[in-house]
Amino acid sequence: MNEHVMHKKATYHLYTFLISKMIGSLGSGVYAFGISMYILSLTGSSLSFATNILLSILPRTIIAPIAGLLGDRMPRKWLVLGGQAGVVLSVGALLLYTHMVELSLMAIYMATFFNSIFSTFSSVSFSASIANLVDGERLQKAMSFNQLSLSLSGIGGPVFGGMLFGFASMSIFLVIFIIASIIALVLEATMNFTLYKKESDAPAEKETMLQSLKAGFTYVNKRRVIRSILLTALWLNLFFTCMNIGGNYILLTILKLDPTLIGIVEAGMAIGMLVMAIYFSTRSNVKFPLLLVKRSTLLMAVLVLLAALPLFVHFSNSVNFIYYFILMLLFGALGVITNTPIGVMLQTSIEEEFRGRVFGIVEMMAMSMMPIGTLIFGILYDIIPAQYILLVSGSILVLIVLTLLRRSVIEMAHPELKKQQGEQVVEVLE
Repeated sequence: MNEHVMHKKATYHLYTFLISKMIGSLGSGVYAFGISMYILSLTGSSLSFATNILLSILPRTIIAPIAGLLGDRMPRKWLVLGGQAGVVLSVGALLLYTHMVELSLMAIYMATFFNSIFSTFSSVSFSASIANLVDGERLQKAMSFNQLSLSLSGIGGPVFGGMLFGFASMSIFLVIFIIASIIALVLEATMNFTLYKKESDAPAEKETMLQSLKAGFTYVNKRRVIRSILLTALWLNLFFTCMNIGGNYILLTILKLDPTLIGIVEAGMAIGMLVMAIYFSTRSNVKFPLLLVKRSTLLMAVLVLLAALPLFVHFSNSVNFIYYFILMLLFGALGVITNTPIGVMLQTSIEEEFRGRVFGIVEMMAMSMMPIGTLIFGILYDIIPAQYILLVSGSILVLIVLTLLRRSVIEMAHPELKKQQGEQVVEVLE
């Protein structure tokens, strides 16, 4: 296949990827909103609601490294399509059960559990394949499109879900999700997952699955930059949970903001993601991605500190609303500034034969701290004033970023940055 044909196919992948992700994410967002509201209206229990979230998170945490391992041992396209088909079947089984018997909490839990397992195989394998779908010059655009689809589902899911929930049955929510998943499956089936695949020159060694999985962790451990990125992501996911758990609690319980305004504040994050994702999709690849990530995560830590200000200084409801909306807008934008360059960097710096396992480990580490953080901060907000939790968490986040992404790690990731700084010093001295 000549270069022109490959470039044309990569362009097709780029926009097919955007459409499939947008449709799939929007359908998932509508479904997640409907299921959440149904559980709360059926039981009135936050524990039942939390159980459903836990059944979504835990399988992803456990299965992600295995999904990554299989992605390195077999065609990733099979795993992507098989995972998507599994999602359709699991929710389809829930729809069939609803018509034959009646929608129940246990049936929802079972569907959530299997849906989480299948979607993990699909998402990890797809993430590890992006560098094979598009050329290097447009990797950042592809990663931006991924963030764009997430932000649109973050805005559209609750909006469409809220419009439907008042008059539509839960079967409609299930049908919407199934149709969206089938469309995504059909679109992804047309893509060539080996278009830019680089075959390894090293002879393949026969390994057991356990040895292969261990090799993935050893690979990460030996790559100091990747190890620092993963450790940073691990601790950031833990301490940023203070905003996920405490945000609505602070706005509703402490500041007494109207629930409608709280919904708009939440949408601020998705709007920030959307705007920044569009911006990144029009720009060329960032020259020093890890340096940009360090600066963006430091700014996010500062935003956590600033979130405590209205709890010390009395503002009117209008000022509180505007203040937190801007805060969440910046959070969403900085999240994209962090995730997009780091995604490109991982895609380009990890060897093909290890990419699936590394992305599986990334998924595992990203998800593992969410239930722990939810539990820790859920307890802390009941016993410690919210402003002190935010101040301590923000300060710890600053220390984490400065320690794990210190100057030596940045220069190791970008040796040309050290050379450039040295040349600048010479120019000054001259």
